[in-house]
Amino acid sequence: MPASPSTARAINDRHALRLLQQEGPLTAGQLKQLTGLSRPTVADLVERLAVAGLITVVGESGEQRRGPNARLYGIVADRARLAALDVRTGGVVVLVSDLVGRVLAETSVPIGGDTGTGPAVEQAVAAVERTLEAAGAMGAPPREGIRAWGRLHTVGIGAPGLIDPATGDLRDSGGLPAWHRSLAAALQERLPGARVTVENETNLAALAEQREGAARDRDTFVLLWLGHGVGAAVVLDGTLRRGASGGTGEIGFLPVPGTGSLPSARDCDGGFHSLAGTAAIGSLAAEYGLSVPAGTDGPGVAGVLSAAVARAAGETGPADAVGSGDAEPAERFLHALADRIAIGAASVVAVLDPGCVVLGGEVGQAGGPVLAALVEERLRRMSPLFTEVRASTLGGTAVLRGALLTARDRAQDELFAPPDRN
Repeated sequence: MPASPSTARAINDRHALRLLQQEGPLTAGQLKQLTGLSRPTVADLVERLAVAGLITVVGESGEQRRGPNARLYGIVADRARLAALDVRTGGVVVLVSDLVGRVLAETSVPIGGDTGTGPAVEQAVAAVERTLEAAGAMGAPPREGIRAWGRLHTVGIGAPGLIDPATGDLRDSGGLPAWHRSLAAALQERLPGARVTVENETNLAALAEQREGAARDRDTFVLLWLGHGVGAAVVLDGTLRRGASGGTGEIGFLPVPGTGSLPSARDCDGGFHSLAGTAAIGSLAAEYGLSVPAGTDGPGVAGVLSAAVARAAGETGPADAVGSGDAEPAERFLHALADRIAIGAASVVAVLDPGCVVLGGEVGQAGGPVLAALVEERLRRMSPLFTEVRASTLGGTAVLRGALLTARDRAQDELFAPPDRN
């Protein structure tokens, strides 16, 4: 059956708003061309959206730069503020943006491992409040304390661990700080007008790589996250797959050869994590004579890997980062690391046949196309299923970008809905 007039108007309005989100400011003529709608229909929807406070004139276009036909319409970016958090074991990164995703302020706060749950949550919430204030998103505080914020609409949080598909809450996971599980509730209490959502960090990284990074041309792929921890995100036919318990992609627990033991329900030691986590990569680099920093965090090991890639390619760089000016140790290290990564990737490929694997996280980005090519070559030998291997273009920033994209989508879904649905 044909859509009713009100339904047709709502569909046209949403389509126009999505185009303005994707393309930026457009004239009415450009909207007509892109939507295929008639001139009167476009004129009506422009007026509706302007009256609703969703779009406004942001400039003019054309040689004459005058008159109604030259007006450029854009989304009212100040209609809402968004916050995104990347929650790590050792701290939190916060950014605040406007409705179209333009970053207005960003803060990074370390949180020590010996910090109690209450103080750690308070430090993280205070970081969000400071970032909101820096972005101009803080409303006048009531007398009883800071409880109200101007136009903050949605908060997206990316965190390691399992997300309960029934409740949306972060589940208790062995080895992760307890304050992670308390943060969302604390933010919801302190920011009562905002929507607070939590998503697994690797899933958010995959979303960011699909929308802005290495997988923009793929609707089916697997992101292999290689950082302090190891994980994967699965996107099939454009849809992120989470699994019955939210645990799709927990390949740190994947039993693989070469570890000497098996993982347990609460400890991934003995699983793929023992081959490809940053601690394991740091130990591997040391075995080949490379200089490894005392810490085995993602950035530290990524630096070692970047230096090894440069040395293997014959580029000049800090010799002390690889132990000597000889390229051979760096090359042998890269080949050994590719062997390890291919073991986990081959298991995923055998089950899912995704056609594309993106090496993400700090390690995936640091290894770049060199490491990706080595892993792809090994997969071709191990599997009859052709699989392209790509390096992340977002690296360690992917989680924060994914959290922001998710917050933006959810805010726009509500704000761009027809009036009778709001």
